[in-house]
Amino acid sequence: MGALLGVLVSGAWAAYSGSGADFRFAILGDRTGEPVPGVWDEIWRETDADHPDFIVTVGDTIQGMQDATMDAQWQAITRMLKPYRKYQIFFTPGNHDVWSDGSAREYEKYTKHPLHYSFDHEQAHFTILDNSRSDLMPSAELAFLREDLQKHASQPLKFVFSHRPSWILPVVLSDSHFELNEIAKQYGVRYVIAGHIHQMLRFELDGITYLSMASSGGHLRDGKEYQRGWFFEHTLVTVRGANVEFAIKEAAQPFGESRITTPGDWGAAGLAHAAGH
Repeated sequence: MGALLGVLVSGAWAAYSGSGADFRFAILGDRTGEPVPGVWDEIWRETDADHPDFIVTVGDTIQGMQDATMDAQWQAITRMLKPYRKYQIFFTPGNHDVWSDGSAREYEKYTKHPLHYSFDHEQAHFTILDNSRSDLMPSAELAFLREDLQKHASQPLKFVFSHRPSWILPVVLSDSHFELNEIAKQYGVRYVIAGHIHQMLRFELDGITYLSMASSGGHLRDGKEYQRGWFFEHTLVTVRGANVEFAIKEAAQPFGESRITTPGDWGAAGLAHAAGH
């Protein structure tokens, strides 16, 4: 796979690799809060074994929340990620990463990304939004999203990432009249993806797939039941032309059983179909 090249232009990342329209990227869930020792390291080993073209996180990379320790925590992450810097990593800011103006500056310093940005890879466009400090999607982020999608309207595939699933309540209620959904529908966004709650869930609304990604290290809740979406994983996404295939890969033992599912196996309350292997 060709190496990904990126350049920051007017707040947006323009990124392309090689020729041809087939590529693969990985999605990593939350590392924190309350990280389970050893899980994130295992998830990175398994992700590396898949050899994706690049990696997108859904946020919460450090435990954070204290200005006095954030620099040391980011330095520890930098050391941990050193073997994987052959991959371009597109970070999403989570509430454990950004909680103050100072933490926002540290996040930008260590991730080498602004709080919101976008990038192209082949025929796909990716928008990263910042709702790290609000359960609702801030109006400024929605304005950025609209402007960004207008500029990249010709891209056939569009993905939108944020940390918090600010969309989850109206989507659960099948209420399509909220601004994020209206923007996504207008510009043909296929997938809206978030983390934060550490639970694997899927919703469909107006032709858009909304995904809540399971954890990549942050603690599991609610009885830790796989069938309800509580497990450790990374996701490998394969893009072939206009076709997108997700392989949601549960961690291997001792952190999981290496089960593999697709978004279609999941629903609004957890597992809807039998898991594959």
